[in-house]
Amino acid sequence: MKIGIFGGSFDPIHTGHAIIAQHIISCGVVDRLWFMVSPVNPLKADKERHVTDTDRLRMVEMVSRPMEGVETSAFEFTMPKPSYTIDTLNALQVKFPDDEFYLVIGADNWELFGKWRNSEEILEKYHVIIYPRLGYEVVIPDDLKDRVSLVDAPIIELSSTEIRERLADGQSVRYYVPDEVLGYIERHNLYLKPNN
Repeated sequence: MKIGIFGGSFDPIHTGHAIIAQHIISCGVVDRLWFMVSPVNPLKADKERHVTDTDRLRMVEMVSRPMEGVETSAFEFTMPKPSYTIDTLNALQVKFPDDEFYLVIGADNWELFGKWRNSEEILEKYHVIIYPRLGYEVVIPDDLKDRVSLVDAPIIELSSTEIRERLADGQSVRYYVPDEVLGYIERHNLYLKPNN
C-alpha cells in the first residue's frame, strides 16, 4: 500500500490542511494519507497557548475521521526526541515493511529540502509529493523525477500561526478551521491570551 505521510504540528489543524489531504487522496497518488502529528518541544512551546499534544491530536482526528482514506497518527510521539523525518520514515518502514511511504511537503519545504537531516537518504528510499505554495517555484531535477512529484493542489494561504494570533486577539476564525475544530477550540478556551 502507498501511504502518504503529511507531517506537522497542526497547532491547530486548519481548512488548508484538509483540502490538501483530500486532493492528494482524490488524485490517487497514494492509497492512504496519514496526518503525522509532531510533538511540540516543551522548552519552546508558547506557555500562553495551553494546548496539549492530546488537544492537537483530537483536533486532527476530528478532521481525518470523516475523510475516506485519511487517518491521524501519533507515531512520532513514540520516537526519541527530537525526531527527524528520516528517523520517522525509517521506523515506519521497519514497522510496516509491506507498505511504501511517500513524504508530503509544501513547496516552501522543498526549497529548503537540501538542508534537512539526511535529505539524500530520504530521496533514495522514499517518494516525495510536493504541493504548491504561493511564491514558490518547484524545480525537480531530472534525476529525481521518478521519486519526486508535484501535485496540482489548490494553493491555500492559511497558517496555524495566523489562526493562533487571531484567536489570541479574540477574532473569529470561522471557516479558517473546520466547524468541529472551532467548537473544540471554543469549548476548551484554546489559544486565548490569559486575560481573554
